[in-house]
Amino acid sequence: MRRVPTKALLPGMKVSHPIYNGRGEILLNRGVILNQKYIESLSKLGIPVIYIFDEDLPDLYVEDVIDERTRIAAINTTKKILKNPNSSKSPLNWSLLREARNTINEIIEQLIENRSLMVNMIDMRSFDDYLFAHSVNVCVLSLITGLSLGYDRYKLMNLGMGALMHDMGKTLIPAQILNKPGPLNESEFNVVKQHPEYGYTILTSTDSSYIKKTSALVALQHHERYNGEGYPKGLDGDGIHEFSQIVGMADVYDAMTVDRVYRRAHPPNEAYEMLAGSGDFFFNYKLVQYFLKNIAAYPAGSIVKLSSGETAAVMETPKGFSLYPRIKVLYDAEGNKLAEPVDIDMAKQNTITIVKVLEHEEIEALKQKSRG
Repeated sequence: MRRVPTKALLPGMKVSHPIYNGRGEILLNRGVILNQKYIESLSKLGIPVIYIFDEDLPDLYVEDVIDERTRIAAINTTKKILKNPNSSKSPLNWSLLREARNTINEIIEQLIENRSLMVNMIDMRSFDDYLFAHSVNVCVLSLITGLSLGYDRYKLMNLGMGALMHDMGKTLIPAQILNKPGPLNESEFNVVKQHPEYGYTILTSTDSSYIKKTSALVALQHHERYNGEGYPKGLDGDGIHEFSQIVGMADVYDAMTVDRVYRRAHPPNEAYEMLAGSGDFFFNYKLVQYFLKNIAAYPAGSIVKLSSGETAAVMETPKGFSLYPRIKVLYDAEGNKLAEPVDIDMAKQNTITIVKVLEHEEIEALKQKSRG
């Protein structure tokens, strides 16, 4: 299995992970052979990357921390919640909030069932679904962190509700600013910076026991930073609620690791390193550690260059060993394909390190070189 940018897809490649549309329908199933029409359709839908089979690499199927259909259902629930809100009259009726609660309960159940799994998958969402899929990803990442911290069901539910709706206020920001294909100017950024207060107003105007004050605070505080450099209030340290810091970390990590119209995603290992360096600066150090223990810095299926000069495929990352995956060495230091791949558990040795994650073009060049 290998992650390939849509722009680099070629007819004849085989899909290794199902591709869904925003309604949860399968566009292309595992095993489908790509043709030019399929590739053009994926590009028009704004799907930046997919996973394909590669006969030169190990075949593996990466299990997500929640079921794909649960994720799609959560995205659709989020779409309903974030559709046409009005800050003076909350759109969050009892039925929608009950649906959100049921969705979060299902996510919590699956995360408890899959406690041994690391966050591995690299996102394949379409550009049009960004806000909704982002909200669900942030919810999942926040709940995983809450579980690691030992939160009970009551705290998990309140954290999950806040995380799912943390960007509620963005629906009141003009689309041309949110979707601008480039950096925002100062005036535009000042408009975007209003979304935490917009979201808080919507959530606190909701007459329902489903939205607790701590959940609403997430919308207000998720851009506050531990050193006081965040917004909208410039809060610092323990003045920022723990839920808000957790969601803030999940927000930053997910935003960094997804392709956008105006920039490519940061590789997960780079996002991991940047977040690891933010302890007691942007976020509480303890919370950063609990967050990162669930993240695979090198997701399964990544092709990596080793300090020995060899090239390997990442097979899996054991829980608690984010930087030390189990790998399979495929090519020697000269770029020759090994007749018998070598398995290495990086957590059980200290002589070899990962120095680079290879891009699609580098993988293709390596394969061509090994064929002579």
